[in-house]
Amino acid sequence: MITVSGVTKGFAGRTLFKDVDCSFAPGRNYALTGPNGSGKSTFMRILIGDEDTDKGHVNRPKRTGWLRQDHAVFDHLDAVSAVISGNESLWKALVERDALLSRDDLSDEEGERLGELEMIVAEEDGYEAETHAAVLLTGLGVPDANFRRKLSELQGGEKVRVLVARALFGKPDALLLDEPTNHLDMDSIQWLEEFLVRYQGVLVVISHDRRFLNSVADHVADIDFETIITYVGNYDEMVRTKAEARTRSEKDVSERDKKISQLQEFVSRFAAGTRASQTRARQKQIEKLRPDEIRRSNIARPFIRFPAGEPSGRDVLGVRDLACRYGERAVFEGFHADVLRGDRVAILGRNGVGKTSLLNRLLDPAESDAKRVRWGHNTRIGVFGHDHRDQIAKGTTVYQWLFDQRPEVGEQNVRAILGRMLFSGTDGGKPTTTLSGGEAARLVLCKQILLEPNVLILDEPTDHLDLESISALRECIEKYEGTMFYVTHDRDLAAAANRIWAYADDGHLVDFAGDLDAWLAWHEKHWKATGT
Repeated sequence: MITVSGVTKGFAGRTLFKDVDCSFAPGRNYALTGPNGSGKSTFMRILIGDEDTDKGHVNRPKRTGWLRQDHAVFDHLDAVSAVISGNESLWKALVERDALLSRDDLSDEEGERLGELEMIVAEEDGYEAETHAAVLLTGLGVPDANFRRKLSELQGGEKVRVLVARALFGKPDALLLDEPTNHLDMDSIQWLEEFLVRYQGVLVVISHDRRFLNSVADHVADIDFETIITYVGNYDEMVRTKAEARTRSEKDVSERDKKISQLQEFVSRFAAGTRASQTRARQKQIEKLRPDEIRRSNIARPFIRFPAGEPSGRDVLGVRDLACRYGERAVFEGFHADVLRGDRVAILGRNGVGKTSLLNRLLDPAESDAKRVRWGHNTRIGVFGHDHRDQIAKGTTVYQWLFDQRPEVGEQNVRAILGRMLFSGTDGGKPTTTLSGGEAARLVLCKQILLEPNVLILDEPTDHLDLESISALRECIEKYEGTMFYVTHDRDLAAAANRIWAYADDGHLVDFAGDLDAWLAWHEKHWKATGT
């Protein structure tokens, strides 16, 4: 059980949550939700004990596993050691024991201490620790060759897998996971889902992967109105419950407004007449009926639609025998594909396999590839790059930067696009250098809406977007009348594609004509079974 008692926390004069009292019970899986900037990671750090409260306190189980967004803390450890360090008492005992064993001579007191440490190691199942760590690492897709490499030497995706394994190690009574699916491929996410569904302790998880939350969570702790409101069910059920509650509130307010209007009409007609007592009575009724302001829900979804403008030709892209190498390593080779107008191509694979390299090769083919990459007639390409923040000029404002992309459309149209993407009127004057990750992502999406390309290339577009923005983007992909290529690890987004380009571990790049479900079935039957 994790209990939160009277917790208050604020930053720079802004209250994130105030006098929060809630509990997280064992056997339940909680999604911690709220829009970007609402304080999810701050609240998670308070639960972990890494962040002080302004007021109040938290009680947590002694054995609590956690994954935070600061991934550099364990860079000095190899992968197996980093995982074992997830059991703090075992790890301290192992470190002290090994230090004593490294000495040539031990005093009687040190010998007794060594015996005590061996008992702790035995009680914590320390003699099987490396085996258990290896099982977790294998399940999360970390190759055996990396088990003894330091985390500082691993790529970002593999480091995250190791840290997820660290959080899961030692059968903790509580698990606190901040964005555990970041940088995980679909196989690893599925393994993690299955593990967490079976987990019997207290789970609190933050994720922007809607399908992951719907699969894992049976309760939602939502940061709203400066407190934590707990709902039974998964994320989608919470959204429906909030929408129904708001609908009821709006109906109640409408009925009260109607009643107030009737009473006000009576008071206006007879205030100066002989019915003074009746008008006073009705005035009191009006005061009692005055509705409180309906509080705005923290669930805000942008309206994303990419107009395709003038259509391209039928044949959008032809690729013949395309290859990419880094030194001796083949990123991919011998790749062939024909993409038609209206295709939605999801590009899948582990981090570091070369998905961005493929996009770069398509966008800017080398001279030797001029005949291997052919864009079709009247293709106008819009790009949301992996480093999308670099696309936004500094030294200007949100409105001015967007207006400068296509000034001929006029101020009104530019401000309308900003409004649909959740930039208020005052947000237009915000300096571009102060934008959060989510705001920067939405602003670059605004640019693509404004320019109306008929081919869109999106590299990890869900990075920094909140759940509702990702849902809106998925709907937009389905409705887009142009041709789209997008790199993603988000299964909900990948499910909107009608073609899959996916990487094998041997440098082979597959062009699969079908949707995600068909691809996963084919992958399970053919690729995993045969390794081809």
